[in-house]
Amino acid sequence: MNLNLPTYQDVVAAEKRIRPYVDPTPVLRSVVLDEIAGARILMKAECLQQTGSFKLRGATNRLLQIPEDQRANGVVAFSSGNHAQGVARAARRLGMPALIVMPDDAPDVKIDGVRADGAEIRLYDRENESREDIAAQIARERGAIVVPSFDDPMIIAGQGTCGLEFAAQAKERSATLDHLICCTGGGGLITGIATALSGVSPETKIWTAEPEGHEDWCKSLEAGKVRSNLPGTRSICDAVLTPQPGELTWAIGSQRLSGGCVMTDQHALEAMRIAFRHLKLVLEPGGALALAAALFRLPEAAKGKTVGVVLTGGNVDPKFFAKVLRREV
Repeated sequence: MNLNLPTYQDVVAAEKRIRPYVDPTPVLRSVVLDEIAGARILMKAECLQQTGSFKLRGATNRLLQIPEDQRANGVVAFSSGNHAQGVARAARRLGMPALIVMPDDAPDVKIDGVRADGAEIRLYDRENESREDIAAQIARERGAIVVPSFDDPMIIAGQGTCGLEFAAQAKERSATLDHLICCTGGGGLITGIATALSGVSPETKIWTAEPEGHEDWCKSLEAGKVRSNLPGTRSICDAVLTPQPGELTWAIGSQRLSGGCVMTDQHALEAMRIAFRHLKLVLEPGGALALAAALFRLPEAAKGKTVGVVLTGGNVDPKFFAKVLRREV
């Protein structure tokens, strides 16, 4: 099958394209976290990106490549929240209408973020409705363009700019990323990073971090073919709850990823508490998964090495976050 996979040069082009719209995010260190992990941990705080997650990178790259004469009818996206906010912000910056299909159990902070950027919202039931079908129907009715959350070469290339930036920041610290851990849902970010690192740090070993019950990437990598999650499984890590790897992301990930780390919800919650205490960062559960993997289930091969960790998002409901800090969940 001839798939249109993004290349390293596509990521480089995306970085130049989105530079006026997307902020660089810092890389943080903590001696305490190094000691817990048993490795040198470099943490890239994408939770400090505009809209609170890395998703703005891919959304901006995708929307910038829509010809100006096709922008008036707008875009439609489907997302539990972070991609929704990325598309809404990018659309507002470019003067385009946007409608986002979101699950009715999405955190209020994410729904509010989408509305604040002027996008419409169509809520749906995760268990009984198909977000893809809803988005496709609305796009047909409006003549709008559907912006997928991960399985799109321009989205993947845009997310990959995080990897380019991370490698450069590590180099500034006279460090090389021996390993990198990234939370993984559909796989747009981790495969974008893998594509980026193939050109600037090809020896880096890249690992997924997934919640128990949604470890489709881990199972797929072990089996050598796509495996799906069982229907009805749930996790507090709403940002990464996809049924299986995407077609494009699997084609990249099956060749470039080293394996996976499967984390419990309690691991994610503890990582949120540690990030707040030692880094003064607010992370959502899914955004803390890679940190949880580094702290509690670091692959044996990464012990004593330099490990990059992507802190992917911080869009957590304030009341829920307060409960996390009080250990009430």
